[in-house]
Amino acid sequence: MRRLIPIAAVLALLAFLVWAFLPRPVEVELAEVAPRPLEVVVEEEGEARIREVFTVSATIAGKLQRIGLHAGDEVTEGQAVASIGPAAPVLLDSRSRAVAEAAAAAAQAATDLARAQLAQAEAQHDFAASEANRAIALFQKGAMSARAHDNAIREQKTAEAAVSSALANLAVREKELESALAMLRPDAPGNGSSCCVDILAPVSGKVLRVLTESEQVVQSGTPILELGDPGNLEIVVDLLSRDAVRVAEGAEATVSGWGGPLVAAVVERVEPSAVTRVSALGIDEQRVKVVLGLTGAPEDWRALGHGFRVIARIALWREDGVLTIPVGALFRDGPDWATYVVRDGRAQVQRITLGERNEDYAQVLDGLAAGDRVILHPSDLVMAGVSVAPLPKQ
Repeated sequence: MRRLIPIAAVLALLAFLVWAFLPRPVEVELAEVAPRPLEVVVEEEGEARIREVFTVSATIAGKLQRIGLHAGDEVTEGQAVASIGPAAPVLLDSRSRAVAEAAAAAAQAATDLARAQLAQAEAQHDFAASEANRAIALFQKGAMSARAHDNAIREQKTAEAAVSSALANLAVREKELESALAMLRPDAPGNGSSCCVDILAPVSGKVLRVLTESEQVVQSGTPILELGDPGNLEIVVDLLSRDAVRVAEGAEATVSGWGGPLVAAVVERVEPSAVTRVSALGIDEQRVKVVLGLTGAPEDWRALGHGFRVIARIALWREDGVLTIPVGALFRDGPDWATYVVRDGRAQVQRITLGERNEDYAQVLDGLAAGDRVILHPSDLVMAGVSVAPLPKQ
């Protein structure tokens, strides 16, 4: 017995050393390849905007009265939203004032001349009228020839026409004088009865922005304010051209990230042209505008406003019962995709063919079958032929 005890101790020590240096299975996280519904989406920032935004502009040049409306105020179609009155004349410098005073003096002289010409025409008319009366009396008595009688009547009518011409000339000269004097009165008050021209709202809705609020002189066509219907919203998303080609009209989408609940939407239009945008990394990208229509309950997006930032998720592809593998189990093996499959407790490299994929799962077209277990996020300890064991569930 004394000899057996040391032998047993030596054998136990050898067994411990053998156990200590034997390779242990690598603990790994496993996942199962199984049929699942798979949806491929594209997610991008977008902007909410009112479909029809109306810019109300000044119809004439003049002095815009201060706008009493503010952003968010309700307006109805045909309501006066702004008024434009006549602007004050420009101030005259010394040279312009001298020219205006000279023009006024000339107009005054022309008026005086017209009055003198009228007086002369009236005198000629009085003389011609008396001569015509005498000629008529003599002609009736037979003491004057018919030719002399007709000449007297003609002279009378000519004198009447000269008076009418002198009156018209005097009226013209008086208006010219008024015009010349008006140039010297730039601060003369205008007629209050023709103060302003009202600008009417083209549609019913809300004021989105007041572009020109203070009283000021504006030119024709100057934008004053913007109007729109907040209940008629759409979402505009700028997608990369490679993603936009896969978006179909009528595709389902969701809108989130605006501070409210998730809102259902649908793709209404994909614009046929792209524009170049520079990304945050300084890379030129071709972006295509995709327009979404909101289909959710209006109460859900009532607080969504014009120009608000949103996150749009647009469905590109969806199918049920697709054989899928978690993306975390994939790695590159040369030009192919591969994964570690656990068979008989050991890891085996398996090359596979993939189809569609999203952030979580990828479609398996070839190389795996339903029920296969694969290793998620394999570490450097995992290689072909290594014994593996699943991590204990917590």
